[in-house]
Amino acid sequence: MTQDAWKLTAADAQAAFAAGRLTSVELVCACLARIAETDDVIRAWAFLDPDAALAQAAECDRIRKAGMPVGPLHGIPVGLKDIIDTAKMPTERGTPIFKGRETEQVARLVEHLREAGAVIMGKTVTTELAFVHANETRNPHNPDHSPGGSSSGSAAAVAAQQVPLAIGTQTNGSVIRPASFCGTFGFKPTRGVISRSGVLQTSVSLDQVGCFGRTLQDVALLTDVIGSYDQNDPASYARPRPGMEAGATADVPVTPDLAWFNLPFYDRLGEDALEGLEAVLDMLGPQVTRMDPADTLSNLVAVQARIHEYEIAQHQAEVFDNHWDQISDTLKPVIERARKITKTEYEDALEVKASAEAFFADFFLEFDAIIAPAATGEAPRFGTGTGDPIFCTLWTLAGLPCVTLPLLVGETGLPIGVQLIGSVERDDRLLRTARWLQAQFSQAME
Repeated sequence: MTQDAWKLTAADAQAAFAAGRLTSVELVCACLARIAETDDVIRAWAFLDPDAALAQAAECDRIRKAGMPVGPLHGIPVGLKDIIDTAKMPTERGTPIFKGRETEQVARLVEHLREAGAVIMGKTVTTELAFVHANETRNPHNPDHSPGGSSSGSAAAVAAQQVPLAIGTQTNGSVIRPASFCGTFGFKPTRGVISRSGVLQTSVSLDQVGCFGRTLQDVALLTDVIGSYDQNDPASYARPRPGMEAGATADVPVTPDLAWFNLPFYDRLGEDALEGLEAVLDMLGPQVTRMDPADTLSNLVAVQARIHEYEIAQHQAEVFDNHWDQISDTLKPVIERARKITKTEYEDALEVKASAEAFFADFFLEFDAIIAPAATGEAPRFGTGTGDPIFCTLWTLAGLPCVTLPLLVGETGLPIGVQLIGSVERDDRLLRTARWLQAQFSQAME
C-alpha cells in the first residue's frame, strides 16, 4: 500500500492510519515521489518544502503512536493556493512583485488546518494576483491544455494525485471552473462559511474560499475543518455551519427537485458539453424544471464584473501604482477600465447584488438545487487563457454554495464537470443532492 499511497483519498488514508496499515510519513513520501515524477510537466507547485512536510508527518505519527487526540485531517497532505499567508513559507501571489515574500501572519484557515493535524505541503501556483493572467501550470490530463484559473495549481495537484486535498479561492469561477477542467470535485460553500483572513483580498464583496478533492466526501471533510466564524472577516456569520461531511454522506429523504435556467449565454457551450448536459437532463426527466428566467438575471454578469474590477482596483491600488511596470499586459487594461468605474456605479451594482441574493433566497423555497454547466466545455489550449467563467458568475455574485461533479468527458477525452447550486447556508442539503445525482449518473452508466 505504501508505494501507491498517493492514490488514496483523504477518507481512505484516514482509515488506513486508524487500522495501522499506513503512517503519515509513508503517505507524504508517496506524495512527494508522485510530485517528483509528474511536476516537471504539470508545474502545480510554487513552493514545496519536502523536509518540512516530512517533519510535520513525523510529528503526526508520534502523536498518534502516543495515543494522543488526533484531528479529522491528522497526517493528511494538503496544498494551499499561493495567496494564503502561511508563516515560514513564501506567499508570492502569482507575481514577481511579491517574489520571496514571507510574512509572520497566518491565515485563519491555516490555523484550522494545523489544529486538525493536516500536513501543509506547500503553495500551489495561482494566476497573477489571482486574476486573469495565467502562469505555468498545465492540465494533468493533457499538458497542451489549461487547468483553468485562478486556482490552477490546486486543481492540477489534486487531479494529478500529488495530494488528496487542496484549497483555492473563487471570485468569479476560480474553483468550479478548474475543477471541471481537471476532473476533480470542487466545492465553494456559502460566502461566509470559511474565513478569508490572511488571504489576498481582490474583492471584499465576492472573494470566497473553496476546496478540491477526489471525492465529494473529501471536499466536505476539508470544508468542515476550515469553516468557522471570524469577526475579522465582514462576510463571516456568527451561526453554526452546516455539517458538510454529514450532508455528503447522507441519503436524500425525498427525490430532489432541480431547476435548469435557459440563459442567453448558454450558446457559449461547446457541442460536447451541451450534448452531455442534455443527456444528464434527459436522465433526470421530470425531476428537472426547465425555465426561462427574466433577462435581468443574465444582466447580473455585468454587475459582477463591475464590483470585481472596482474592488480590486481599490484593494490593490498601492500594488498597481508602485509596480505598474511589473503588471502583465493582460491585467493592465482591466485595471485601466476599473479605474473609470464611478463610486455611484459601484454602489448601484452592490444594490443589484443584494436584489439577486433576495431573489435566490425566495427561489430555493421551491427547489433543492439548480443544475448548470461548470464551464463551457473542455479545457482550452494552454496559452489561450484560463477559460470562460460565465457559468459561475451569477452564483458567485449571490454567494451561493456550488459544487462541480466530474461526470462528463469531452470529444478529446478531457473532463467536463456538472455544477449544482444550492441555497445559502444549506450547503449540507446541496452536498446531499450532489451525492444523489452522482448515484443516479452511475446507475445510468451501468
